[in-house]
Amino acid sequence: MSSICELILRFMALLLTLAAAIIIGVNKQTKFFPVQLTPAFPPVEVAARAKWHYLSALVYSLVANITASSYAAISTLIVLATRNGEAGFAQVITIFDAAIVGLLFSANGAALAVGIIGYKGNSHLQWNKVCNVFDSFCDRVAISIVLSLVASFAFIALVALAVLSLQKRFATRT
Repeated sequence: MSSICELILRFMALLLTLAAAIIIGVNKQTKFFPVQLTPAFPPVEVAARAKWHYLSALVYSLVANITASSYAAISTLIVLATRNGEAGFAQVITIFDAAIVGLLFSANGAALAVGIIGYKGNSHLQWNKVCNVFDSFCDRVAISIVLSLVASFAFIALVALAVLSLQKRFATRT
């Protein structure tokens, strides 16, 4: 039963991190603003763009989600190939699962910090809000962060399953 739960969690983590990476990777929005140069001439439309690669925290989030998605795919294949196999693979996979949890949480924290500044601004530094202008861009960033956080919890559940399995294995020996 635990191997089925493990496969479901790995597949869920794969889909969630892949979706988060895709949403960030295609995220961009353009807005046009009228700018009046002189009162004698009509206003000129100036384009302002928001793209994911303009913010290093979103680049980090994209790379972290791609890394986690790739790892989830590889680890799922390894788990399927070694179902009744060696405990060494299980221990290595558990260590990598824990590393992916740290990677995803750090990327989500960075993206969330930038998102909050974009949503609220920072009056002390004279940074204005931008999410009131680039609303759909900010909404997609928020969706990506939520998907990535849920994937992080899936990886935490995988680590918890491994620890419980290890505890059961050693509890029956004593």
